[in-house]
Amino acid sequence: MTPRFVPTARQTNWLLCIGFVSVGYAMYLRYRALEFADVSLACQAGLQTWLCGTFRTVIVLYNHYVFGAVALGAAVIHLLRPALPIFAISLAAAGFGIVLHNPGLSALAGAVLIVSLARPAPLPE
Repeated sequence: MTPRFVPTARQTNWLLCIGFVSVGYAMYLRYRALEFADVSLACQAGLQTWLCGTFRTVIVLYNHYVFGAVALGAAVIHLLRPALPIFAISLAAAGFGIVLHNPGLSALAGAVLIVSLARPAPLPE
């Protein structure tokens, strides 16, 4: 029987931290910059702050569905060849995409991540 890809307790704790930080920061950006009219209008008017730079970057990435595409791409790579860093990248991008209105590809990436936990782990060489 081949071993499954199951993160250890320490790896699971790091994945939890990565997921919570990703979703938390996405919620901060969404509710503090994107949907807060005063900040949104100031950023669109050309205010040069760290939050406004992040605001403009997130808008560009959102318009091109980058969060969902990165999440799905990393999830498919993880499905084919399980590796913890790829899992973490996909988890973070999927969390960001779901919170920032890219739920289609991001939710599919989450489903692929769940399915990838049932795949065999790579055999050590």
